Amino acid sequence: MKKILTVALAGVLAASMMFTGCSKKEEAKSEGEIPKTIVVGTNAEFPPFEYVNDDKEIDGFDMAVMKEIGKRLDCKVKIKNMEFKSLIGAMESKNLDVIAAGMTVTDERKEAVDFTDSYYTSNQYIIVKEDSKVKKISDLDGKTIAVQEGTTGDLVATGDYDSVKDAKVKRFKKGVDAVMDLKKGGSDAVIIDANPAQEFVKANEGLRLIKDQSSKEYYAFAIQKGNKKLQKAINKELEAMKKDGTFDKLIKKYI
Repeated sequence: MKKILTVALAGVLAASMMFTGCSKKEEAKSEGEIPKTIVVGTNAEFPPFEYVNDDKEIDGFDMAVMKEIGKRLDCKVKIKNMEFKSLIGAMESKNLDVIAAGMTVTDERKEAVDFTDSYYTSNQYIIVKEDSKVKKISDLDGKTIAVQEGTTGDLVATGDYDSVKDAKVKRFKKGVDAVMDLKKGGSDAVIIDANPAQEFVKANEGLRLIKDQSSKEYYAFAIQKGNKKLQKAINKELEAMKKDGTFDKLIKKYI
């Protein structure tokens, strides 16, 4: 009887250990992984964060940061260029590991993806012609506004931030196309993030900028929902880059 009881207890213990082992494996799996090749999605129409350089390569601040993070994690980085509005869908389909596209953290996007710590704070700017009577965001009520589709500028123009009312919104796949529409008289203004707005005005005569103080926003890298390992790893390297000066060097180079 004693022998039978001992065998039974041993069986229970073995089963317990087996299930505990499975539980740990499942827990590790549920936290995601750091892939050997990190596939990064972007929209290279958003200078200075992402753009195609003179050598026809996808370059910019976000790309430089992700390449540095990949180097520190001993991972390869593969960049995929696509329309901005397609990025989150591509991530939900598990075709991307990271989105690096000057993406603003919003509650709506958090339902589909996770975000790293914020790495940059920005505002929306309004681009108008030099002779425009527009002086502030509310002057755009009822006007025609050109935007890059799916961006924060699109949301502001649509009225999501309670900044603009009853505007006609013209959506373009590229920010530069929105600016060209403004120049040829197809719209009254462009609403777009501060840094690309400055780049576009610098490159195009006859335009000026208006800062929208009400639209403070935070950029972060988007991660597949639930991939805690990659999220933590990127956050750790972002913090390290800020401490060792690498982050500031890249800001000076690109921004």
